[in-house]
Amino acid sequence: MTYDPSILATLLFSIIVIIVLAISIYFSRQASSSKGYFAAGGTIPWTINGVAFAGDYLSAASFLGICGMIALSGYDGFLYSIGYLAGWIVALFVIAEPLKRLGKFTFADALDSHFNYPTIRLVAGISTLVVSIFYLIPQMVGAGALVTPLLGFPHWVGVVFVGGLVIFIVATAGMKATTYVQFIKGTLLIVFSLVLVIAILGKGLATSPSESYHEFVTLTGSIQDGKIIGIDEPGYSITGEVTAKGHTFVRLERDEVERWYLSDTTSGKALLTETLTVVSAPGSVTLYNGLPKEAEAFYQVGHVDTLIVNGEEVSATGPIGPFTYIETIEDSTVIRFIGISFTFEDESVALWYQEPTAGTELMRPGLEFKVDKGSTPLSKLNFVSLMVALFFGTSALPHVLIRYYTVPSPKDARKSTILAIAAIGFFYVLTLYIGFGAMVNGVIDVQNSNMSAPLLAKSFGVLLFAVISAIAFATVLGTVSGLIVAASGAVAHDMMKSLFRRRDITDEQRVVIGKIAAIVVGGIAIVLGILFEGMNVSFLVGLAFSIAASANFPALIMML
Repeated sequence: MTYDPSILATLLFSIIVIIVLAISIYFSRQASSSKGYFAAGGTIPWTINGVAFAGDYLSAASFLGICGMIALSGYDGFLYSIGYLAGWIVALFVIAEPLKRLGKFTFADALDSHFNYPTIRLVAGISTLVVSIFYLIPQMVGAGALVTPLLGFPHWVGVVFVGGLVIFIVATAGMKATTYVQFIKGTLLIVFSLVLVIAILGKGLATSPSESYHEFVTLTGSIQDGKIIGIDEPGYSITGEVTAKGHTFVRLERDEVERWYLSDTTSGKALLTETLTVVSAPGSVTLYNGLPKEAEAFYQVGHVDTLIVNGEEVSATGPIGPFTYIETIEDSTVIRFIGISFTFEDESVALWYQEPTAGTELMRPGLEFKVDKGSTPLSKLNFVSLMVALFFGTSALPHVLIRYYTVPSPKDARKSTILAIAAIGFFYVLTLYIGFGAMVNGVIDVQNSNMSAPLLAKSFGVLLFAVISAIAFATVLGTVSGLIVAASGAVAHDMMKSLFRRRDITDEQRVVIGKIAAIVVGGIAIVLGILFEGMNVSFLVGLAFSIAASANFPALIMML
């Protein structure tokens, strides 16, 4: 899909970059010791730390990935929000205070102080490094996804720019600068997400999202011996037919433009519904709905097919309340676009067809996670394992654990956790409305679901788009900074101490090693962020949670 860069978004983006650089330079003098560099000297107030917790935890996966998954799959996407939030209950009642009492700077500190076993610090450091890198990948993917519409640069430029900026933050000022970047970012994200939800409710629901929304056509045709032999509308000719995953697709040509249609012959008459397609062939220009990308014929999609209010079908609701909004979607029918790929002749075809979906199906699991209709024992096991990973992985994530060392006391650790739960919980409720808002307002880019929230904001005006995009960029900065601090601490404080037990490493040397590690880990994250372009970031985050839940969390429980 083609995006036009926004000058206002670029301006806000530049302001955020300047603020971040200023914070890093200001706090760089306080990062000379290992305690100041890795744990902000343990001087962060619990109020700041609580919001910074939220700013750190509400990552690109939370904002971009979850909203995108809800826009495509309804309640299944929201299950990620539930899993992410539920894990904080474990952090509050089990992890927060004991971890603060036992440790110094890192997760490995706490394990080492309890078990007093030489190898455990090294293993815990490696685990921290692995989880941090896996969690870094989706953040960098999100960075590239944002910079494309924000500045008009390709994906890799965004990844390199964000990686370089975060490396500067961490290498100059460590945890203190990271904390205040996360505090500012968390505050802005929650406030302006609320503004976006208010705009969604103010607009309400409608069967036609906007005047410029593309109306997908349905053609009729004649059938003979189960095959389509002609199209009733003049000017169309049949040039191909293929069956894939239980559906039949027909290629029609009109005015030298070929497009694919979904065929339905169950009524005895052929009904051909327009689809979205990306067709590529060796040595040929990639075509979007039969035309070059510059023609902008690849549309944003998502709309209500049948809108029901109080048992009656209407075309629009007008402004609507938050509870009525969800109830109305549940009573209505929404058009979702389902992706499928196949090869025809020498062409590779990526196609998205319309799937009318009852609102009741959107409000329960099953569209993404097969736990009901069409489920198997393996699919149910996959779903349960994901929820367990999200629930237990939260309290074992390295960049979450390290924040407990930035406050003065165990009591402050508990209070900052309570504040974090309140802020994070409120934000996740907002993602439900943002995701469903994108689903029905014709703003979904089927090639990049991560852009659902920014494109929804754009439908309400360039100003809101600019603000939301810039804040989403700050979201990536805040989370990546925390992850790189955790990773550099694992290398400098845990792994080096284990590998060189017979050699004394001074406090200053440990800080230098941490900064070098930040540069190396940041470089790895940049490379992986480029390689994983296009993947949904919530899926990638689930991988990091799985490792944290299966490796770090059991060790923490055994320690307490």
